Amino acid sequence: MPYVMVKMYPGRTEDQKMRLAEQIALDVVNIAKCPMDAVTVSIDEVAQDDWEQEVAKPFILNNEASLYIKTGKSLKK
Repeated sequence: MPYVMVKMYPGRTEDQKMRLAEQIALDVVNIAKCPMDAVTVSIDEVAQDDWEQEVAKPFILNNEASLYIKTGKSLKK
């Protein structure tokens, strides 16, 4: 069911990543009205030098139709 992929620069502790994943999953359950065991959250660390090639180009640029928030600005109303 819902799969949430988080890509971010390295530097967070395992505890921070676990807390982030748990909070995202709880929000998905509460908002999307699905069971917790249906939610998957992945966190991929991407080096700053690789960000443009591995994240920006394939997931962000020219993909605004599926983005709901971009650089802190809501795109959907």
